[in-house]
Amino acid sequence: MLTHIANMTTDLNHIFDKVRIAAGKLNLIDPETIDKILCAVADEADRQTDYILQENSRDLERMPESDPRYDRLMLTRERIAGITADMRRVSQLPSPLGRILASFDRPNGMHIDKVSVPFGVIGIIYEARPNVTFDVFSLCLKSGNACILKGGSDAQYSNLALINIINKVLISHGIDCNTAILLPNDHSFTDKLLTAVGQVDLIIPRGSSRLIDYVREHALVPVIETGAGICHTYFDKAGDLEKGRNIVCNAKTRRVSVCNALDCLIVHQDRLSDLAALCEPLATKNVIIYADPQAYEALAGKYPDTLLQPATDDSFGTEFLDYKMAVKTVKDLDEALAHIARYSSKHSESIVTEDETAKQRFTRQVDAACVYTNVSTAFTDGGQFGFGAEIGISTQKLHARGPMALPELTTYKYIISGNGQTRQ
Repeated sequence: MLTHIANMTTDLNHIFDKVRIAAGKLNLIDPETIDKILCAVADEADRQTDYILQENSRDLERMPESDPRYDRLMLTRERIAGITADMRRVSQLPSPLGRILASFDRPNGMHIDKVSVPFGVIGIIYEARPNVTFDVFSLCLKSGNACILKGGSDAQYSNLALINIINKVLISHGIDCNTAILLPNDHSFTDKLLTAVGQVDLIIPRGSSRLIDYVREHALVPVIETGAGICHTYFDKAGDLEKGRNIVCNAKTRRVSVCNALDCLIVHQDRLSDLAALCEPLATKNVIIYADPQAYEALAGKYPDTLLQPATDDSFGTEFLDYKMAVKTVKDLDEALAHIARYSSKHSESIVTEDETAKQRFTRQVDAACVYTNVSTAFTDGGQFGFGAEIGISTQKLHARGPMALPELTTYKYIISGNGQTRQ
């Protein structure tokens, strides 16, 4: 596969045509064989963990540890084991193909079935996240789609190692290796993928807001946006302090470089006396807090001075991807909802409250893919939702929203049967 990548020319039409042919062949493979291939890839990855880590270390050497993307780029034995476990879980899930979504008869005797089918060829553009290579492959193969992967240069060696493992297993099972290909790092290949009308059915970008914006502005192929995660947690007047402490700390510090990490804590003005206790666990993780004037006054002398800074206009609506968080004080739920409506990326939002009326209003009025009550936003994840893995978190409203897994990688067609009916 390394030679195959190196020999790619700037004219990708021939390669894209091969991928489309490979996608057509997937329709002829029975689900049991697909599941065996997924398990075989997981087994091979486990056997080649040392090789994967060796190649991943070559990528890590080129990125400073202070870069927020470093954590996303880094693979460990535990993370590889988690990735392969996800792949095996995907193999155990029911096939999303051939589901009868609707079935009905017409007065003239025609019978109509609405049936789930693959998209065909899916292009994935992603940055320093080598785990995406395996996640995308497993979900695409299980849903009958061929995939074209366009990773970032930051994960060049990691992605090459993973695609080599995938292709080794595909070839050993007699499957067309064009079922999953990795494009070279050159930016020109991104543009060719985005404009491959008639050859690529769908583009899914995963990465920074800059990447998402670029894909949206330049794509001629349909796109599902997996946008930036600017996530809020509102600590209500009726919030439970212990729940709030745990939720805020978990949402902010579990993994700061992921899209479901907390960026802004909104606190009811009547609970400012509890703000220091609410934020206390964050200090042990060296989280920098950008506080508005009321919150700053409540935290001054109670939160480490070196970690407390006044908020600016730029503090709100920012996806930090770092040990940083903004704090906004509001007078009531209405003001909290207005703040979220203004700054949210429509990814994940949470409320901490024991007030049932506040819960209901929050879940009804917040416009986001995932809305939580008394739960950390860290759970916005396909694996945590029981989907086996995810191909991204969609922040748009057409076709798919929230964690995207097997059902979201299918479309449908109508199958009509009859007995010689003709239309006048």
